[in-house]
Amino acid sequence: MATAKKAPAKKAPAKKAAPATKAAVPAKKAAPAKKRTPNAAFMKPLTPSASLAAVVGATPLPRTEVVSKLWTYIKKHDLQDKANKRLINADAKLKEIFGKAQVTMFELASLIGKHVK
Repeated sequence: MATAKKAPAKKAPAKKAAPATKAAVPAKKAAPAKKRTPNAAFMKPLTPSASLAAVVGATPLPRTEVVSKLWTYIKKHDLQDKANKRLINADAKLKEIFGKAQVTMFELASLIGKHVK
C-alpha cells in the first residue's frame, strides 16, 4: 500500500484594515504652561542656631539655602561615607547639629528643622 502525501495548505491573503470612517476629533488647545512659583514657606529666611551658624553662617537664609550650604560643607570636608554615599559622617561641628556620629542624607532636612527659627 502506498501512503498518500498531503499537499501543504495554502494561506489566505492577509486582509487590509478598512480605512477609518470617523473624522479625527480636533485636539483641544493646551493652556499655556504656568511658570512654577516657589512655596513661600521654603523661601522665608530663617535664623540658624549657634551650632548651625558655625557651618552655614549666621545670616538668615531660606531653608533650601541652608541645606545647600550644608551639602557644600559636607563635600568640601569629604564627609560622605566612602562605601555608602547616602551616609554622612559627622565631624565635631556637624555632631552638634545631628546629635549622632552618622546620619543618612534623608534625615538631613528634618535634623536642620530643629536648628532654625
